[in-house]
Amino acid sequence: MRKLPHVTWLRAFEAAARHASFSAAADELGLTSAAVSQQIRLLEGHLGIQLFRRLARGVELTDMGQAYAVPVRKSFAEMQVATDGLFSDRRSSVIRVRSSISYAALVLARRLAAFRREHPGIEIELSTAVWADRMNGASIDLDIRYGAGDWPEQNIHPLKTAPATVVCHPDYAPAIPDLNALARADIVQIVGCETDWDRLFLQEGMPLPRPAHWMRADSSLLALQMLSAGHGCAIVSRSFAFDAFEAGTLVAPLPVEVPMSQSFYVVEQDDLGPREDVAIFVDWLRGLSF
Repeated sequence: MRKLPHVTWLRAFEAAARHASFSAAADELGLTSAAVSQQIRLLEGHLGIQLFRRLARGVELTDMGQAYAVPVRKSFAEMQVATDGLFSDRRSSVIRVRSSISYAALVLARRLAAFRREHPGIEIELSTAVWADRMNGASIDLDIRYGAGDWPEQNIHPLKTAPATVVCHPDYAPAIPDLNALARADIVQIVGCETDWDRLFLQEGMPLPRPAHWMRADSSLLALQMLSAGHGCAIVSRSFAFDAFEAGTLVAPLPVEVPMSQSFYVVEQDDLGPREDVAIFVDWLRGLSF
């Protein structure tokens, strides 16, 4: 195994990569620019590769430098999280939550402040993903996923999910006065939810073909952003459109609802163990309503 570079070299490299400047890195680290430059040269010599291009004004990462900066930055961040988690003030706690990007942006983001006011000693560290994936041990405590709830983890809790409906901008609503008009409408199709249209038409007893899509999006978040420009419609859970409905920026032009084909769940890391803070947050999540 190659001997790992000295941590001081890596710290200088990470700071310089983040600032795209040796002098800015030096200011952050309390060193001189010459010292930062020397540490990076030692790192480049150790690795046998050039990490920065030295320009007339500043520096920029080479392709290899860019590739190396990502895991180095991640390693320092994980060490910081571990240090804070193990040695910080025991009166506070951190719950690391990964969520579907749509659930995080459209449901959680605006409601976490209320949770923090109720529980000031519990900090939520939120990250996002488009598609559900296996938990990778040290990085997260809870995972909010969309699916059937049949994952291998032991503690899986269902969350309330409102039915879906046809959603559009108020200016586009006159283009779809009834369900028949959907056959001619411009559809924003959410990837993975194509059968929502089939289920809607079957439920309403209307033998309409699945509409051709005008745009495609890999999440409800992107679909709603597209609709907010004033054109097209999509089938989206009322949970996601709730705030937009309240603000009047989007509307449900047709009096129809279709149950979601699957649901959202909060999944606990298997080796998490009993934690009061996690139990409090899970109960809060399960109590959210729309």
